[in-house]
Amino acid sequence: MKFPEPLVSGRLVKRYKRFLADVVLDGEGTEITAHCANPGSMLGLKEPGSRVWLSRSDNPKRKLKYSWEVMEADGALVGINTAHPNRLVEEALEAGRIDELSGFQTLRREVKYGKNSRIDILLESGSGAKTYVEVKNVHLMRQPGLAEFPDSVTARGAKHLAELSDMVREGHRAAMVFLVQRPDCDTLSLAADLDPAYAAAFESARAAGVEAYAIGCDVRLDGIDAIRPVRISI
Repeated sequence: MKFPEPLVSGRLVKRYKRFLADVVLDGEGTEITAHCANPGSMLGLKEPGSRVWLSRSDNPKRKLKYSWEVMEADGALVGINTAHPNRLVEEALEAGRIDELSGFQTLRREVKYGKNSRIDILLESGSGAKTYVEVKNVHLMRQPGLAEFPDSVTARGAKHLAELSDMVREGHRAAMVFLVQRPDCDTLSLAADLDPAYAAAFESARAAGVEAYAIGCDVRLDGIDAIRPVRISI
């Protein structure tokens, strides 16, 4: 995934109201408000003064021209925009980077299923077999090399696990794909202390036959690619 235009650099002043971030742009010193497309707590990723990079839109219909895309944390570039993971995983699947989910004939996104939900990615084989794929963004790292999910309570995430389990019971495959938007983690685990209910739901889903995979990203200032397997330790 390439950013369409060069990113604009700055320093984070604060992230607030979940979807807003004040940033002082480098060079001109202007303070602007950027859109933060990330509903999580961003634990460990909102320290004032952090170096950040923003994309800029000239769409006159947009209230905020800038969007927060990347930041520097723990000596690495970290992608924080949760609007990108589905596209990144789609690209990885089409490139055959998740061996266990290869061999599909068609790939569709945002397909209705379950109880008034939409699956992130639906894979279908030539024989009509279906694999339901739910994508989760990951960027929490509290221990070097260890990515964790979630970074806050996610009742919606637990609901998705239950619906994936229902698909398995109906005779389909179902899989969670955790997209780690940082290059400095080789293992993923659950942050059970932050959301015990999600950890319990994940254990139940795995017992029901839901598969789980994790893939790590190469994060650059010109784009992001999901390129390498990350070991799941749960």
